[in-house]
Formats: sequence, structure tokens, C-alpha cells
Amino acid sequence: MVPMGRRLPVVALVALLLAAPAGAGSSTLARQLAKALAVPHVSPAQTGALVFDLQTGTTVFADNDTLSLAPASNEKLGVTYAALDALGPAFRIQTDVVGRGEQDGNVWHGALLLVGHGDPTLSSAGLLDLARQVRAAGIVHVSGSVFGDESFFDARRTGPGWKPSYYIGESPPLSALTVDRAVYRGRVSRNPALSAALGFRTALAQAGVSVAGGTGTGVDHGDGVSLASLDSPPLSAILRWMDRASDNFVAELLLKQLGALAATPGTTKAGAAFVATELAGAGVPLDGVRIADGSGLSQLDRVTADEVAGILEAAWNDAELRPWFTSFLPVAGINGTLSDRMRHPPARGHVLAKTGTTDRASALSGYVRGRWVFSVVQNGHPVSAQWARRAQDRFATVLAAQ
Repeated sequence: MVPMGRRLPVVALVALLLAAPAGAGSSTLARQLAKALAVPHVSPAQTGALVFDLQTGTTVFADNDTLSLAPASNEKLGVTYAALDALGPAFRIQTDVVGRGEQDGNVWHGALLLVGHGDPTLSSAGLLDLARQVRAAGIVHVSGSVFGDESFFDARRTGPGWKPSYYIGESPPLSALTVDRAVYRGRVSRNPALSAALGFRTALAQAGVSVAGGTGTGVDHGDGVSLASLDSPPLSAILRWMDRASDNFVAELLLKQLGALAATPGTTKAGAAFVATELAGAGVPLDGVRIADGSGLSQLDRVTADEVAGILEAAWNDAELRPWFTSFLPVAGINGTLSDRMRHPPARGHVLAKTGTTDRASALSGYVRGRWVFSVVQNGHPVSAQWARRAQDRFATVLAAQ
């Protein structure tokens, strides 16, 4: 089926279908693309591919493009589109210090709460900035305790359908309050909010603020006094890092951030529903699609090449989103997860695409020379990453040579 917005004229479509195998196209280009995909150890029956010509408005190659497949990190493209569209490139995530009690001279009588809102970039340096703001407010002593508040998100540390090894191995624990990606004293903490509070207590001491009480976790009920705040880098910078490095942790926190737009606490499920609504509103075909998490680690995730190409098309057709969205993607032979792939002409510098790799899925989807939108998604049990990537690179190189 040719997706909405990418329909051939009826006569041309009939001629194409009569002259070619189902879904594939009979042109020289289509034959070259089909040949590029033919590699050992990757099943054609578990490979979906689609190429759309932005100049002519036609689908020039389609094979199993509506087949429901595991996406690997191509799942991040939906999160990228939804976050960019809903929040905007300038959006920043705020971390706050709230005082519960009152100030008397240079003493804060009461507790301090470090309140997180899901900033994946929050670091020890940021905690020191916040601590110095507290000191600049004239506070040199806190009579109570220091608490970490992660209640902006739910308490689930992983995404649904993750293998046990993905926890810590592929992503640190998910939390609305995570400092240094949950690394505390050289180890990944299973309680990010508590570790953040402990780190903030250390930062306060460095800034010249002593704390008499203990350290723990708590919840800001909105009745405290704002003492300090820190903004994350803009969303555009966070998304660029996420897509170029294929950062699972960032993708999952951004998905919960989208979920928090509907209700607090932000959840993976609410974020997934938000992404689905955004994509449907953009006309992206969602038959056979299941959004379970933001990173593509979930074994429950399903995409089609039709959907992934639809996301790319929707971003391209939006004049405001296009320059941002395209700038986030790895560039062949130059940066991100494509820095060591397609390092020579004609593909080098002309293929902008999101990679994806798990033991059961390999994918590459993006743009070529501002003319082609393409998506290749390959599955297996397991899939050969080496051969899958060879097919993907040959596929994209064929398009770059046009």
C-alpha cells in the first residue's frame, strides 16, 4: 500500500504493479535497491524497506513496507518528532531547590528539597551551581535535612519489555532526578534521587553551606520557598545528542517528559500514547505499530518501514521542524553512529540517518541528498548486524549515487 501523502497517479500505479513484483518497482533504481538488500544471514521475509522521492512525490521502492517489525533505535525518531513538535527546540528542563521552613538571618530553619523534572543532563557541576545560589541567598546553615524529589515521574526504573540485562547495561535507572546519569561515587546508584540529594549535600558544603540534618527522599507539595533553579540545555541540543549517540536513557526520560504533559507523574505509557497521538495527527500510518518505550529496547515495540518513512516525511514537510530534525541525525562518514560507516563518496556527507541495533533488529532510516526519504528495518533471531549494516549502507549508497 502506498502511504497517504505519497500516492502515485492511478495510471502510473497500475502500470507499476503490473510490471513488478509485489511492492517493489520495476525501474533500474528499484532493481539496484533490491540487489543492495540481498545479503546472507538477513531474511528478506523479515526485512521492510521503503524509498520515497521528495521531488516527484512518488514511492520508488517498497518491499514489506507494512510488515510489523522490531525497530531497535529507529524508535527514537517518533520521540524526536513528538518532542520537537510539542515542546519546541528552545524548551528547557528545570531543576529546583525548594526550602520548606523559613530563613532567619543566615540560617534556614527547615529542610531543602532538590526537585527534579527529568533533566537527563543534570551533573555534579549543576548541583554546585544550585548550591552557590543557595549561598548567594544568604544561607550558610540549614537546620533540617536535604531531600531529593523525583515525583515528577513514576518510580519505574526500566521500560516495559526490557531484557533484565538492559537495566544498567543499556540505560541507568530512569528517574526524574538523576545526576551524572546516576553514577555516584564511581558506581551506578539504584536510588538516583537519594544519590542526587547526597551529591547536593556535598555541593552545599563546597559552597559554604552546612547541613545539620540527614539526607533522604521526599516530595515537594508546592508550599515551599523557591531558593534556586537550573535549566538544562535547550531541547534541540538534547535531541541532537540523543539521536547522534543513540542514547537510550535520554530517549526514555524524554518519553516520560511527554507523558507528564498529560498528567503527573510522567509515565512511559502516557508518553507512548502522546507520541502515537502526535504521529497520527501528522498523518503517519500507524497500522502494525506499537510504541512501548522511547529507546527501542523493548521487545514489545513494533514499527513498519511505512511508519518510519512517514515520520521522516512529516518532519521534512514542516518548514519549522525540518532544519532542526535533519540536524539531529548522524551524517554518514562524519559524526554520530554513522561516523565509521559510508566514509567515501557518494554517500559520505550526503546520508543523514538514524541507526538502530539490537540482537534481533537492525535499522537505518533517513534522508539522502535532500531528495530521498528511506527506511530499512531488518529482523532476525538473531539478525546479523554485520550483514544488515552492509545491506543498509549499500542501499543508501545507491540513492546517494543518483
